[in-house]
Amino acid sequence: MAEPEFWENQEKAQVISREVSLHKKITEQWSELNDQVEEVETFFELAAEENDQETYAEIESTLNPLQTHLAEIELQSLLSKPDDSHNAIVSIHPGAGGTESQDWAEMLMRMYLRWMEAQGYEHDTLDFQVGDEAGIKSVSIEVTGDYAYGYLKSEAGVHRLVRISPFDSAHRRHTSFASVSVLPEIDDPGEIDLNESDLTVDTYRASGAGGQHVNKTDSAVRITHNPTGIVVQCQSERSQHRNRESCMKVLMARLYQKQQDEMRKKMEAKEGDKKEIAWGSQIRSYVFHPYTMVKDHRTGAEVGNIQAVMDGKLDPFIQAFLRRDEAHGNTR
Repeated sequence: MAEPEFWENQEKAQVISREVSLHKKITEQWSELNDQVEEVETFFELAAEENDQETYAEIESTLNPLQTHLAEIELQSLLSKPDDSHNAIVSIHPGAGGTESQDWAEMLMRMYLRWMEAQGYEHDTLDFQVGDEAGIKSVSIEVTGDYAYGYLKSEAGVHRLVRISPFDSAHRRHTSFASVSVLPEIDDPGEIDLNESDLTVDTYRASGAGGQHVNKTDSAVRITHNPTGIVVQCQSERSQHRNRESCMKVLMARLYQKQQDEMRKKMEAKEGDKKEIAWGSQIRSYVFHPYTMVKDHRTGAEVGNIQAVMDGKLDPFIQAFLRRDEAHGNTR
Protein backbone atom coordinates (compact mmCIF):
# COMPACT_ATOMS: atom_id res chain seq x y z
CA MET A 1 0.00 0.00 0.00
CA ALA A 2 2.97 2.30 0.51
CA GLU A 3 4.03 1.90 -3.12
CA PRO A 4 2.99 4.83 -5.42
CA GLU A 5 1.60 2.50 -8.12
CA PHE A 6 -0.79 0.96 -5.59
CA TRP A 7 -3.11 3.94 -6.01
CA GLU A 8 -3.06 3.99 -9.81
CA ASN A 9 -6.24 1.89 -9.82
CA GLN A 10 -8.34 3.85 -7.31
CA GLU A 11 -11.28 1.43 -7.17
CA LYS A 12 -9.08 -1.62 -6.55
CA ALA A 13 -6.95 0.30 -4.03
CA GLN A 14 -10.02 1.33 -2.04
CA VAL A 15 -11.29 -2.27 -1.92
CA ILE A 16 -7.93 -3.54 -0.64
CA SER A 17 -7.65 -0.68 1.88
CA ARG A 18 -11.09 -1.52 3.22
CA GLU A 19 -10.18 -5.20 3.60
CA VAL A 20 -6.96 -4.30 5.43
CA SER A 21 -8.90 -1.98 7.73
CA LEU A 22 -11.39 -4.77 8.53
CA HIS A 23 -8.64 -7.28 9.32
CA LYS A 24 -6.88 -4.70 11.49
CA LYS A 25 -10.09 -4.04 13.41
CA ILE A 26 -10.64 -7.78 14.01
CA THR A 27 -7.05 -8.16 15.26
CA GLU A 28 -7.51 -5.21 17.62
CA GLN A 29 -10.75 -6.70 18.97
CA TRP A 30 -9.06 -10.02 19.76
CA SER A 31 -6.11 -8.22 21.33
CA GLU A 32 -8.45 -6.19 23.54
CA LEU A 33 -10.35 -9.35 24.52
CA ASN A 34 -7.07 -11.08 25.41
CA ASP A 35 -6.07 -8.13 27.63
CA GLN A 36 -9.43 -8.33 29.42
CA VAL A 37 -9.00 -12.07 30.02
CA GLU A 38 -5.49 -11.58 31.40
CA GLU A 39 -6.79 -8.85 33.73
CA VAL A 40 -9.48 -11.18 35.09
CA GLU A 41 -6.92 -13.97 35.56
CA THR A 42 -4.66 -11.62 37.54
CA PHE A 43 -7.51 -10.51 39.79
CA PHE A 44 -8.55 -14.11 40.33
CA GLU A 45 -5.03 -15.15 41.37
CA LEU A 46 -4.85 -12.27 43.86
CA ALA A 47 -8.26 -13.09 45.29
CA ALA A 48 -7.37 -16.77 45.67
CA GLU A 49 -4.09 -16.01 47.42
CA GLU A 50 -5.60 -13.60 49.94
CA ASN A 51 -9.17 -14.93 50.02
CA ASP A 52 -10.24 -11.33 49.36
CA GLN A 53 -14.02 -11.04 48.95
CA GLU A 54 -13.79 -7.49 47.59
CA THR A 55 -11.54 -8.68 44.78
CA TYR A 56 -13.97 -11.51 44.02
CA ALA A 57 -16.73 -8.89 43.73
CA GLU A 58 -14.54 -6.83 41.39
CA ILE A 59 -13.95 -9.90 39.24
CA GLU A 60 -17.70 -10.42 38.93
CA SER A 61 -18.22 -6.83 37.74
CA THR A 62 -15.37 -7.26 35.21
CA LEU A 63 -16.86 -10.47 33.80
CA ASN A 64 -20.06 -8.78 32.57
CA PRO A 65 -18.42 -6.52 29.94
CA LEU A 66 -16.04 -9.36 29.07
CA GLN A 67 -18.96 -11.69 28.32
CA THR A 68 -20.66 -8.96 26.25
CA HIS A 69 -17.47 -8.37 24.28
CA LEU A 70 -17.01 -12.10 23.71
CA ALA A 71 -20.60 -12.45 22.47
CA GLU A 72 -20.07 -9.60 19.98
CA ILE A 73 -16.90 -11.18 18.60
CA GLU A 74 -18.54 -14.61 18.45
CA LEU A 75 -21.43 -13.18 16.41
CA GLN A 76 -19.08 -11.33 14.08
CA SER A 77 -17.13 -14.56 13.53
CA LEU A 78 -20.26 -15.94 11.84
CA LEU A 79 -19.92 -13.25 9.16
CA SER A 80 -17.33 -15.12 7.14
CA LYS A 81 -19.11 -15.42 3.78
CA PRO A 82 -17.51 -13.66 0.77
CA ASP A 83 -20.01 -10.76 0.64
CA ASP A 84 -20.71 -10.33 4.37
CA SER A 85 -18.34 -7.39 4.84
CA HIS A 86 -19.89 -5.39 1.98
CA ASN A 87 -22.25 -2.44 2.13
CA ALA A 88 -25.89 -3.35 1.48
CA ILE A 89 -28.77 -2.16 -0.68
CA VAL A 90 -32.15 -2.69 1.01
CA SER A 91 -35.33 -2.40 -1.08
CA ILE A 92 -38.88 -2.61 0.23
CA HIS A 93 -42.01 -3.13 -1.88
CA PRO A 94 -45.61 -3.47 -0.66
CA GLY A 95 -47.64 -6.47 -1.67
CA ALA A 96 -51.19 -6.44 -3.00
CA GLY A 97 -53.63 -4.48 -0.88
CA GLY A 98 -53.15 -0.81 -1.76
CA THR A 99 -52.99 1.56 1.19
CA GLU A 100 -52.75 -1.22 3.80
CA SER A 101 -49.62 -2.80 2.36
CA GLN A 102 -48.08 0.56 1.40
CA ASP A 103 -48.42 1.70 5.01
CA TRP A 104 -46.84 -1.58 6.17
CA ALA A 105 -43.91 -1.02 3.78
CA GLU A 106 -43.32 2.39 5.34
CA MET A 107 -43.46 0.88 8.84
CA LEU A 108 -40.75 -1.60 7.80
CA MET A 109 -38.66 1.23 6.36
CA ARG A 110 -38.85 3.10 9.67
CA MET A 111 -37.91 -0.10 11.56
CA TYR A 112 -34.78 -0.62 9.46
CA LEU A 113 -33.76 3.05 9.65
CA ARG A 114 -33.98 2.85 13.45
CA TRP A 115 -31.83 -0.29 13.41
CA MET A 116 -29.24 1.32 11.11
CA GLU A 117 -29.00 4.39 13.33
CA ALA A 118 -28.58 2.27 16.47
CA GLN A 119 -25.77 0.29 14.78
CA GLY A 120 -24.01 3.45 13.61
CA TYR A 121 -24.48 2.69 9.91
CA GLU A 122 -24.74 5.52 7.40
CA HIS A 123 -27.66 5.31 4.99
CA ASP A 124 -28.65 7.05 1.79
CA THR A 125 -31.98 6.82 0.02
CA LEU A 126 -31.38 5.79 -3.59
CA ASP A 127 -35.04 5.80 -4.59
CA PHE A 128 -38.27 6.68 -2.81
CA GLN A 129 -41.81 6.59 -4.20
CA VAL A 130 -44.58 7.79 -1.95
CA GLY A 131 -47.89 5.90 -1.69
CA ASP A 132 -51.16 7.09 -3.17
CA GLU A 133 -52.89 7.80 0.16
CA ALA A 134 -50.39 6.69 2.81
CA GLY A 135 -47.15 4.74 3.09
CA ILE A 136 -44.76 4.08 0.20
CA LYS A 137 -44.83 2.35 -3.17
CA SER A 138 -41.15 1.46 -2.93
CA VAL A 139 -37.84 2.50 -1.39
CA SER A 140 -34.21 1.55 -1.95
CA ILE A 141 -31.63 2.41 0.71
CA GLU A 142 -27.84 2.15 0.52
CA VAL A 143 -26.42 1.07 3.90
CA THR A 144 -22.74 1.86 4.44
CA GLY A 145 -20.58 0.28 7.11
CA ASP A 146 -18.65 -2.84 8.06
CA TYR A 147 -20.67 -6.06 7.61
CA ALA A 148 -23.87 -4.20 6.65
CA TYR A 149 -24.84 -6.96 4.20
CA GLY A 150 -23.79 -9.73 6.58
CA TYR A 151 -26.25 -8.57 9.21
CA LEU A 152 -29.07 -7.41 6.95
CA LYS A 153 -29.18 -10.44 4.65
CA SER A 154 -31.35 -12.11 7.30
CA GLU A 155 -34.17 -9.68 6.42
CA ALA A 156 -34.64 -10.73 2.78
CA GLY A 157 -38.08 -12.17 2.14
CA VAL A 158 -41.76 -11.48 2.70
CA HIS A 159 -42.88 -9.86 5.97
CA ARG A 160 -46.48 -10.35 7.15
CA LEU A 161 -48.47 -7.91 9.30
CA VAL A 162 -51.68 -8.71 11.22
CA ARG A 163 -53.46 -5.76 12.87
CA ILE A 164 -56.67 -3.78 13.26
CA SER A 165 -56.52 -1.49 10.26
CA PRO A 166 -56.39 2.26 10.97
CA PHE A 167 -57.83 2.75 7.46
CA ASP A 168 -60.92 0.56 8.02
CA SER A 169 -63.89 2.43 9.52
CA ALA A 170 -65.31 -0.92 10.67
CA HIS A 171 -62.11 -1.63 12.65
CA ARG A 172 -61.63 -5.06 11.14
CA ARG A 173 -58.47 -7.12 11.32
CA HIS A 174 -56.32 -7.04 8.18
CA THR A 175 -53.32 -9.01 6.96
CA SER A 176 -50.76 -7.17 4.84
CA PHE A 177 -47.54 -8.22 3.12
CA ALA A 178 -44.38 -6.45 2.00
CA SER A 179 -41.23 -7.86 0.44
CA VAL A 180 -37.71 -6.91 1.44
CA SER A 181 -34.69 -7.56 -0.77
CA VAL A 182 -31.13 -7.17 0.50
CA LEU A 183 -28.24 -7.11 -1.95
CA PRO A 184 -24.50 -6.76 -1.38
CA GLU A 185 -23.07 -3.64 -2.96
CA ILE A 186 -20.37 -4.52 -5.48
CA ASP A 187 -16.92 -3.19 -4.58
CA ASP A 188 -15.34 -4.15 -7.89
CA PRO A 189 -17.52 -3.50 -10.99
CA GLY A 190 -15.16 -5.78 -12.92
CA GLU A 191 -16.89 -8.73 -11.24
CA ILE A 192 -19.92 -8.12 -13.50
CA ASP A 193 -19.80 -8.41 -17.28
CA LEU A 194 -21.81 -5.35 -18.27
CA ASN A 195 -21.93 -3.74 -21.71
CA GLU A 196 -23.35 -0.26 -22.17
CA SER A 197 -24.96 -1.48 -25.40
CA ASP A 198 -27.12 -3.83 -23.29
CA LEU A 199 -28.71 -0.91 -21.45
CA THR A 200 -31.74 1.19 -22.34
CA VAL A 201 -31.72 4.45 -20.38
CA ASP A 202 -34.91 6.52 -20.13
CA THR A 203 -35.33 9.86 -18.38
CA TYR A 204 -38.63 11.29 -17.26
CA ARG A 205 -40.17 13.72 -14.84
CA ALA A 206 -40.28 12.49 -11.28
CA SER A 207 -43.65 12.11 -9.59
CA GLY A 208 -44.85 12.59 -6.03
CA ALA A 209 -43.53 14.83 -3.29
CA GLY A 210 -40.20 16.52 -3.82
CA GLY A 211 -40.55 20.20 -4.63
CA GLN A 212 -40.92 22.26 -7.80
CA HIS A 213 -38.14 20.42 -9.67
CA VAL A 214 -40.31 17.31 -9.71
CA ASN A 215 -42.60 18.66 -12.41
CA LYS A 216 -40.08 20.81 -14.32
CA THR A 217 -37.03 18.63 -15.03
CA ASP A 218 -36.49 15.15 -16.44
CA SER A 219 -34.38 14.14 -13.45
CA ALA A 220 -35.77 10.63 -12.93
CA VAL A 221 -33.88 7.76 -14.56
CA ARG A 222 -34.97 4.28 -15.59
CA ILE A 223 -32.39 1.73 -16.75
CA THR A 224 -33.37 -1.54 -18.40
CA HIS A 225 -30.82 -4.35 -18.75
CA ASN A 226 -32.10 -5.89 -21.95
CA PRO A 227 -30.51 -9.38 -21.72
CA THR A 228 -32.10 -10.09 -18.31
CA GLY A 229 -35.09 -7.74 -18.36
CA ILE A 230 -34.05 -6.22 -15.02
CA VAL A 231 -35.47 -2.70 -14.65
CA VAL A 232 -34.20 -0.17 -12.10
CA GLN A 233 -35.49 3.34 -11.59
CA CYS A 234 -34.42 6.19 -9.32
CA GLN A 235 -35.94 9.62 -8.80
CA SER A 236 -35.01 10.70 -5.27
CA GLU A 237 -32.21 13.09 -6.35
CA ARG A 238 -32.62 16.43 -8.10
CA SER A 239 -29.73 15.60 -10.42
CA GLN A 240 -30.24 13.24 -13.34
CA HIS A 241 -26.55 12.29 -13.04
CA ARG A 242 -26.96 11.30 -9.36
CA ASN A 243 -30.08 9.30 -10.13
CA ARG A 244 -28.20 7.45 -12.90
CA GLU A 245 -25.37 6.65 -10.44
CA SER A 246 -27.92 5.30 -7.95
CA CYS A 247 -29.58 3.20 -10.66
CA MET A 248 -26.25 1.69 -11.67
CA LYS A 249 -25.46 0.75 -8.04
CA VAL A 250 -28.76 -1.11 -7.73
CA LEU A 251 -28.45 -2.68 -11.19
CA MET A 252 -24.94 -3.99 -10.51
CA ALA A 253 -26.10 -5.45 -7.19
CA ARG A 254 -29.09 -7.16 -8.82
CA LEU A 255 -26.97 -8.58 -11.64
CA TYR A 256 -24.46 -9.88 -9.11
CA GLN A 257 -27.26 -11.48 -7.08
CA LYS A 258 -28.67 -13.09 -10.23
CA GLN A 259 -25.23 -14.45 -11.04
CA GLN A 260 -24.85 -15.90 -7.52
CA ASP A 261 -28.35 -17.44 -7.60
CA GLU A 262 -27.61 -19.15 -10.92
CA MET A 263 -24.34 -20.57 -9.55
CA ARG A 264 -26.14 -21.80 -6.44
CA LYS A 265 -28.83 -23.52 -8.49
CA LYS A 266 -26.19 -25.31 -10.58
CA MET A 267 -24.43 -26.53 -7.42
CA GLU A 268 -27.69 -27.75 -5.91
CA ALA A 269 -28.60 -29.55 -9.15
CA LYS A 270 -25.23 -31.37 -9.13
CA GLU A 271 -25.63 -32.31 -5.46
CA GLY A 272 -29.26 -33.33 -5.85
CA ASP A 273 -30.28 -30.77 -3.25
CA LYS A 274 -33.99 -30.08 -3.57
CA LYS A 275 -34.18 -27.34 -0.92
CA GLU A 276 -36.23 -24.32 -1.91
CA ILE A 277 -34.32 -21.06 -2.24
CA ALA A 278 -36.74 -19.08 -0.08
CA TRP A 279 -35.92 -15.63 -1.44
CA GLY A 280 -39.54 -14.66 -1.82
CA SER A 281 -41.18 -16.78 0.86
CA GLN A 282 -42.79 -15.50 4.04
CA ILE A 283 -40.09 -15.26 6.68
CA ARG A 284 -41.62 -13.39 9.58
CA SER A 285 -45.01 -12.43 11.05
CA TYR A 286 -45.75 -9.29 13.07
CA VAL A 287 -49.00 -9.66 15.03
CA PHE A 288 -50.57 -6.60 16.68
CA HIS A 289 -54.01 -8.19 17.27
CA PRO A 290 -55.48 -10.22 19.01
CA TYR A 291 -52.11 -10.55 20.82
CA THR A 292 -48.68 -9.01 20.26
CA MET A 293 -45.82 -11.11 18.92
CA VAL A 294 -43.14 -11.15 16.23
CA LYS A 295 -42.15 -14.62 15.06
CA ASP A 296 -39.47 -15.66 12.58
CA HIS A 297 -40.69 -18.74 10.73
CA ARG A 298 -37.18 -19.88 9.70
CA THR A 299 -35.55 -19.94 13.12
CA GLY A 300 -38.52 -20.01 15.51
CA ALA A 301 -37.23 -16.85 17.26
CA GLU A 302 -40.08 -14.96 18.98
CA VAL A 303 -40.35 -11.57 20.67
CA GLY A 304 -43.44 -10.43 22.57
CA ASN A 305 -42.53 -6.72 22.70
CA ILE A 306 -43.58 -5.82 19.17
CA GLN A 307 -43.06 -2.08 19.69
CA ALA A 308 -39.41 -2.66 20.54
CA VAL A 309 -39.00 -4.61 17.29
CA MET A 310 -40.66 -1.84 15.28
CA ASP A 311 -38.23 0.57 16.94
CA GLY A 312 -35.34 -1.37 15.44
CA LYS A 313 -34.58 -4.05 18.05
CA LEU A 314 -33.82 -6.76 15.49
CA ASP A 315 -30.82 -8.42 17.15
CA PRO A 316 -32.66 -11.58 18.36
CA PHE A 317 -33.78 -12.36 14.80
CA ILE A 318 -30.47 -11.48 13.14
CA GLN A 319 -28.46 -13.53 15.65
CA ALA A 320 -30.77 -16.54 15.37
CA PHE A 321 -30.56 -16.42 11.57
CA LEU A 322 -26.75 -16.20 11.52
CA ARG A 323 -26.41 -19.13 13.91
CA ARG A 324 -28.86 -21.23 11.88
CA ASP A 325 -27.07 -20.19 8.68
CA GLU A 326 -23.73 -21.33 10.09
CA ALA A 327 -25.16 -24.61 11.37
CA HIS A 328 -26.64 -25.39 7.93
CA GLY A 329 -23.41 -24.48 6.17
CA ASN A 330 -25.07 -21.90 3.95
CA THR A 331 -22.52 -20.31 1.60
CA ARG A 332 -24.36 -17.21 0.48
